Amino acid sequence: MTEAADGTDATTAAGAAAPAAATATADGAGGRAGGLVPAQRRRRAPGPARAGRVPAPAGAGAGITLVVLSPTDPMTRGQLRRMAELARDEGHEVRWEEARGGATAPFRTVGGLRRLLRRAERVVMGDPFSRYVQLLLTITKARDLVVVDDGTATMEFVAQLARGERLVRWHRKGGRPGPRDLLFAPVSAAARRRLTPSTSGRGRRVAVFSAMPVGDIPDGVSVTANDFSWTRARFGPPRITAGADLVGTSLVETGVVDGERYLEAVGALAEAHGATRYFAHRRESADKLHRLAVRTGLEVVRPDLPLELIARRGPIGRTILSFPSTVVHTLPLALSGTPVRVAVCDIEPSWLTAHASPRAQGFLSGVTGTARDVHRLARTGQPG
Repeated sequence: MTEAADGTDATTAAGAAAPAAATATADGAGGRAGGLVPAQRRRRAPGPARAGRVPAPAGAGAGITLVVLSPTDPMTRGQLRRMAELARDEGHEVRWEEARGGATAPFRTVGGLRRLLRRAERVVMGDPFSRYVQLLLTITKARDLVVVDDGTATMEFVAQLARGERLVRWHRKGGRPGPRDLLFAPVSAAARRRLTPSTSGRGRRVAVFSAMPVGDIPDGVSVTANDFSWTRARFGPPRITAGADLVGTSLVETGVVDGERYLEAVGALAEAHGATRYFAHRRESADKLHRLAVRTGLEVVRPDLPLELIARRGPIGRTILSFPSTVVHTLPLALSGTPVRVAVCDIEPSWLTAHASPRAQGFLSGVTGTARDVHRLARTGQPG
């Protein structure tokens, strides 16, 4: 159960690259990180793979129930539907909850999940910042709590947990709490206490499974790195084209980056590197993407799967251009063993809006600076 880092619900299966969402029942699979995080199986079935996929062995994920708290955004819903198919292929049970389907939907969702959550010994969530997830955390008595997410929110979550701060998304940090924040504050505080591990060693255990770098790990929290072995075993290797592809970001939609400056930066990058395709973030607005296509001539692609799976299936450009985002951490792992180069262009301070969080520039620079196996570009889009 989860919301993705940008506020939309999402799901994953067996460590795939995606905004993750899962609720593991009492008989969920064991693995690493003190038994909290399932091991990443490196497997290849004999024979040719169908459509770039290696079939999963029967019963690979038996005993795990994945709950999708469905958003209203059509693009995210479409990706979730496809990811749910992959989860079922892995042997998982998937429950699709229309969690936002009207005024009574939250009551139906919470009521329908109450028994499952109270029975579960392990709960795996994708986004601890989600109000929905925080509310559901107050219901469960699970001893094992696992955060599975390859988003920038994971970096902030671990840091805030270590400092004992309230859970606030990085792009909202520094702003004054709104009326809804104040109303929800008791639930958020209770969820943060639930996500704080027991110091005795015999009580609640908390684990994090992510490809993102985390520092200042709180005592009692175990961290396991997602190496994307499932993704590499399940898809590819991809066909690689000679050109460059550009990866979009929702920094304009979240109010961090000015829209006009962003379009100028995309055009400069595309021209400097000969990019022909623009892989849109699922949260990017149709109006912005239309203006981008007209101004730059780029072919805008709306992926029906997370980009890591799209890239692994191919075709994909020999160079992938990105602004600071999770893909500068995840794509090198998903494309390990291929000649694809991931290049990142930093955000100019002048691109930030007047409403951007005071921490935005430092946080985005940290996302880029901690990335491995990427080529750094100067802010003009030229090699640094």
